Amino acid sequence: MKLGMIGLGRMGGNMVERLIRGGHQVVVYDSDESSVAALTKNGALGARSLSDIISQLVRPRTIWVMVPAGEITENILNSLIEILDNGDTLIDGGNSNYKESIRRAEFASQNGIDFLDAGTSGGVWGLSNGYCLTIGGSRQAYERNRTIFQTLAPDNSEGNLYVGPSGSGHYVKMIHNGIEYGLMQAYAEGFELLTAKKEFDLDIAAIAENWTRGSVIRSWLLDLTAIELGKDPSLESLSSWVDDSGEGRWTVETSVELAVPAPVISAALQMRFRSRQDEPLGGKMLAAMRNGFGGHAVKKSENQHDT
Repeated sequence: MKLGMIGLGRMGGNMVERLIRGGHQVVVYDSDESSVAALTKNGALGARSLSDIISQLVRPRTIWVMVPAGEITENILNSLIEILDNGDTLIDGGNSNYKESIRRAEFASQNGIDFLDAGTSGGVWGLSNGYCLTIGGSRQAYERNRTIFQTLAPDNSEGNLYVGPSGSGHYVKMIHNGIEYGLMQAYAEGFELLTAKKEFDLDIAAIAENWTRGSVIRSWLLDLTAIELGKDPSLESLSSWVDDSGEGRWTVETSVELAVPAPVISAALQMRFRSRQDEPLGGKMLAAMRNGFGGHAVKKSENQHDT
């Protein structure tokens, strides 16, 4: 097929590469002109604007938007809906909130445009391994673009990546990321416990590598952990500051809305918040209370000087 791709970051750019290798023609656009230039050297067709992409595609057109969730996605999708034609397809492959995807699908439908929300997982490894896609929206639009999804998917995938109506693709991806939070937190806590037993002097890099081979807890996340520990066994080059990109929060909010308990995912999200705090007030409050009722010793802050 011939399609457009907007957003050529780490995910979008690699997706274009994989599509080209699969025999597709891809018209690319990004606000960073150097990203466009780099991909045109590898066989993509460059565009200088949204209207330029549309002019280079044949109806019914398909345009994949791969930009950060939020305002930038909203603006680009709205602009495209205004200038696309009846029967064209818009695909949002970013980590948008599924409720926004439902709303956007309704707006696109009012203008005769099919909207697909594609949960996209695979990270920087997707180019070589393929991408795990979960796609929601019109089944007919999905089938019309299925060859694109099959090319992006891993080689061992059967290619049937459709999960349900509009919003369901991003909903499934949201839950996927919530699970990811919990798994990552469990590994992090386990390896910290291993290193805390000082008298054993455990080689956690070797243990991680051992666990990747046949253990019950083996996974791709553990494979990546073993690789990183092999490079830096003490992880001294890293800080403990961990960001969250939104999907974990939405997963926890949804668990409250649906009254479905998700204690592990919720705790993992809270730990990410804690990782970004320096000398949090909550910890100081605990110390103050223990000192107040029991006279327990407290440790002075490094920023506090006796007068």
